[in-house]
Amino acid sequence: MSAAEEILDVVDEHDRVVGRAPRGEVYARGLRHRCVFVLARDAAGRIFVHRRTATKLVFPSLYDMFVGGVVGAGESYEGAALREAEEELGVSGLAQPAPLFTFLYEGAGGQSWWSAVHEVRWDGPVAPQVSEVDWYDFLPEEEVLGLLGTWDWVPDGLEAYRRLRLHRGLPAGLPPGPHQ
Repeated sequence: MSAAEEILDVVDEHDRVVGRAPRGEVYARGLRHRCVFVLARDAAGRIFVHRRTATKLVFPSLYDMFVGGVVGAGESYEGAALREAEEELGVSGLAQPAPLFTFLYEGAGGQSWWSAVHEVRWDGPVAPQVSEVDWYDFLPEEEVLGLLGTWDWVPDGLEAYRRLRLHRGLPAGLPPGPHQ
């Protein structure tokens, strides 16, 4: 089954399931669905940052400080967070990512999805999927903050990161833009 054929839950503005549709249809029609964001840190506390491949259905070739993706039909946020983090990092035996908060992302062009933000620590080597990740590294948070106004980042990841910093009582740290 291709990614476009994967079945997703369609949800309303209160995150209640109102139907199901293939991912390709969900994207094409701008239907609200669910996604997970997992901030992965190494033993030194550095953040896993990567550039998405040019073949990604959403936000191709942009940088992201989260691993994650869509929540499948009938799947929990927690189950999707673990599955997506292990897939994108290319690891197994990852601890269950800690759930932090959820929010409704509303982007340009009517994009809208419920987003669950998680965090996890991984102290071993990673082997990201070449179909998902063009480049990666673990970067100190100060370096990530310095790159926010320089690199082209996925807009939903920027919003999740802004909200994560505020959730922790830190300044948002983002340059002015549509995400604020």
